[in-house]
Amino acid sequence: MKKALATQATLIVVYLLMASCLRADQVNLKNGDRITGSIVKSDSNALLIKTEFAGDVTIQWAAIEGITSTQPLHVGIKGGQMLVGPVTTVNGQITVVTPVSGPMTAPKDSIEVIRSDAGQAQYDADIARLQHPRLTDFWSGLLDTGLSLTRGNSSTLSYTLGAKAIRETDRDKITVYTTAVYGTNDNTSPSQTIAHQIQGGIRGDLNFGPRLFGFGATDFDSNELQHLDLQNVIDGGIGYHVFKSKTTTFDVFGGAGYNQEYFSSYTLANATPPPATPAFPAITQKNAEMLVGEEFDSVISKRTTFSETFNLYPNITGPSGYRVAFNSTASTKLKNWLGWQITFTDNYLSNPPFGIKGNDLVLSTGLRVTFGKAAH
Repeated sequence: MKKALATQATLIVVYLLMASCLRADQVNLKNGDRITGSIVKSDSNALLIKTEFAGDVTIQWAAIEGITSTQPLHVGIKGGQMLVGPVTTVNGQITVVTPVSGPMTAPKDSIEVIRSDAGQAQYDADIARLQHPRLTDFWSGLLDTGLSLTRGNSSTLSYTLGAKAIRETDRDKITVYTTAVYGTNDNTSPSQTIAHQIQGGIRGDLNFGPRLFGFGATDFDSNELQHLDLQNVIDGGIGYHVFKSKTTTFDVFGGAGYNQEYFSSYTLANATPPPATPAFPAITQKNAEMLVGEEFDSVISKRTTFSETFNLYPNITGPSGYRVAFNSTASTKLKNWLGWQITFTDNYLSNPPFGIKGNDLVLSTGLRVTFGKAAH
């Protein structure tokens, strides 16, 4: 009796092992090797199969002689046709046993993509998400920091901080950004502020087609050394994608806006007193202005990127003059989420308050932290 039970148990184990093998997908290689598991996905370059003991294994498509699957696979053929069913390959031909049309055959080299049921469901969900994204989807961004500290014959501290978050889809793009610069000189008593500027804003772009887009933005600025308590600019216009690829984009745009500037009262040392410190009243300037600009972004290599923007704002009403805003950044990845950046900015005002320089230049370098994943 015990011997019979043992024999029966052995047969059950053998049957389960055979059933497991029968259910497994199989990949035959040109060198004669064979790999079994569950085919996850494939493109024209490589195939991913999940094995029981070796985990996920990626195989170059050129090294594959043939595949056999017991599970239904979604097979995309050149020309856009999608076949669904168990797959076999014989003599360079792939056969998909579809539930409706029966066996369908195509050359193995015509395969563009293979997905499991789970992979196809995820792909369909991703496409639906791209077509109907939520406001919380597809955000990515960066945080730039820079610090300079001196002690000894000089005692200064300078700190820069920049952040940008971008949500971009095929239809639209939202950009939120801010920068801050702060510096002190402790050699004087009391200590002297040598830089204190905060900028920020939000911009939305809407694509009308492959090339033409519209945009609207609002920006805020405060600069203690220019005695600028607050500047608010609301502008908009249209733009054109002169060049747009996966690695490089170049846009030009133009429009108009409304600029409000609030300068506080201040005093200056007089080189020929009296008086020793003449006072200047607060100034409020409100005027319409035009906007002409360009933006360039490029992936120079797998690790290095470069971006640059230039905006020119000629006054239309109010005091004559113009503003210029230029920004450029080069960044090199140290890790997937960490990099090193160097940034140069130039903000120029042609008609600043009396005694105040119109040009503010900032050159900073430091760490860059990135987060999120873009839609593309």
